[in-house]
Amino acid sequence: MAHALVSPTAAAYTSGRDIGRTLESARGRVEERFLEGGTVLLSVMDVLNRLLNSLEGVTAALDNGEQSDTGADLRATVESLTALPLTEENRQQALVSLAQTGRDLRKYVSDMQETMRYLRTFAVTVKITGAGLAEFAGFAQEILERIYSGTDEVNRFAAHLDSLDKEVKLAAAFGASVSKGYADTVPAVAAALRDDAAKIAEHRKHLGVVAREVGAIARGVQSKVASTLSALQIGDITRQRIEHVQATLSLLEEFFAGEEGAKLDAGARKRLQNVIHHLTAAQMSDMCVNFQRESENVVTTIASFDHDMREILKLRDQMSGASGESGSNFMRALESSVSAAHEIVRQVDTASRQADQVSQSTIGTAAKLSEAIANIRAVKTDIHYMALNTNLRCSRLGEEGRSINVVTAELRIFAGKLDESADAIVTGLPALEAAAGRVAPATDAGAGLGESLTSAVGNIRSAADMMEKELKVLAENGREVATKIGLLIGKLDFQRDLGEVFARCADVLDEAAGTEVADISDLAEAIAPLDRKIFKHYTMVQERNIHRDIIPACAESAAAPASAEPAKIENDEDLFADALF
Repeated sequence: MAHALVSPTAAAYTSGRDIGRTLESARGRVEERFLEGGTVLLSVMDVLNRLLNSLEGVTAALDNGEQSDTGADLRATVESLTALPLTEENRQQALVSLAQTGRDLRKYVSDMQETMRYLRTFAVTVKITGAGLAEFAGFAQEILERIYSGTDEVNRFAAHLDSLDKEVKLAAAFGASVSKGYADTVPAVAAALRDDAAKIAEHRKHLGVVAREVGAIARGVQSKVASTLSALQIGDITRQRIEHVQATLSLLEEFFAGEEGAKLDAGARKRLQNVIHHLTAAQMSDMCVNFQRESENVVTTIASFDHDMREILKLRDQMSGASGESGSNFMRALESSVSAAHEIVRQVDTASRQADQVSQSTIGTAAKLSEAIANIRAVKTDIHYMALNTNLRCSRLGEEGRSINVVTAELRIFAGKLDESADAIVTGLPALEAAAGRVAPATDAGAGLGESLTSAVGNIRSAADMMEKELKVLAENGREVATKIGLLIGKLDFQRDLGEVFARCADVLDEAAGTEVADISDLAEAIAPLDRKIFKHYTMVQERNIHRDIIPACAESAAAPASAEPAKIENDEDLFADALF
């Protein structure tokens, strides 16, 4: 049979063993390269999973911000702050009313003090006038002592009112300062908090959008990595097909060394070797075409990772605030305005404590005044009856008791004036207590405002800490993904080495085979065992088809059940599905 002369290069590979060694080197490089690529891809998949986990952490931080409803806390705080000036104005009016009520009572106390001075004068006069009368000496001293006792009660009464007046003046002065401070600071702080509450919602919304964008890109890369891992089967398929070519050459040598091969003459052996070389060259060439196509798809997919990662890093920078705004987490800026509001609340608490102290003191003073009034009334009653008894005695003494009688009559009249002042004070005490109640309302907005602000500050700080922590993790994972993908692109450039090696192997086999396929139809029965052994190694329909195109099936092989032959694969996806092993 005619066949082309082989080239000098091919002559060096006429031995299947030599060609096998070349193929073994190629197979080893495929296995090494694709194993390394698969390892890097798996590490990329791992860091992508961590990137997505960190995104979930950011989302959880955002959700935590929603649950704590910091914006609602701030809005409620703004409403309470806005109400503070009116609250303080009402408190100031209540203090003015309390001060006025105290002054009204002070006028009656002054009247009682004046009355007690008159009573002391009359009592001394009685003592002097009755100095010559033994029965009036002890009485005059007793009545004078009762007047002194009443004077002490009235003075204590006056001291309570003076102390109350000082407290009211102090609270009013502090309140006026606070009220002026409110006018200067509350509108600005309330406006800042209102603005901050809106910015929190907007910032949170923006972060949520960016997080979703990063997640979408990362999941896209994750999907690409998964498909690339699947596409890396081309490496295993290529390795297997090289092994099949190696096995074919080895089976040929075994056949020649065996009993059946020994029966063939030199011409037959040469024709069979030619056909096997054509078979292995065809298998190798087809493998090169498939490898070229699939590896290019893998490299193209991996190259697209670079753009995806640049987008992720860009979005990550937006989330971490490195794209023109503050370098720190945005919510940190809220703490200054919240702290300013906290200072106002501290003033509110101080003013409220002072007002409460004044209120409690006033209520206590009212109770003491009521007790003092009762004592003063008792003194007045004692003086009245003592004077009345004196009048009766003086009447029995006749002309001798007339002068004392005149003085004691005046004593009774002025003692009665104590009742008038006492009645006015008793009437005014409820007004004093009511004014004290208005100074310190039962429910003070300041306490609730302080708790609300403390909660808001805590929530803001906690959200800021969590957000900074999660964004830091996101940034680290983003950098690691970018590094891994850069490494991957460098390691999986299959065409740089492997494609050239495979093409060189295919060329060597092709040159060893020559240009024409020898006719071995007359050897069909003799080589049937070799044919079946080679055919049995194949795992792909494509390999079987190539084999049968060059070595037709013998009668025995053709008689095999049709069901043993898989259906023809129509596309690459079916090809890969068939290649699973």
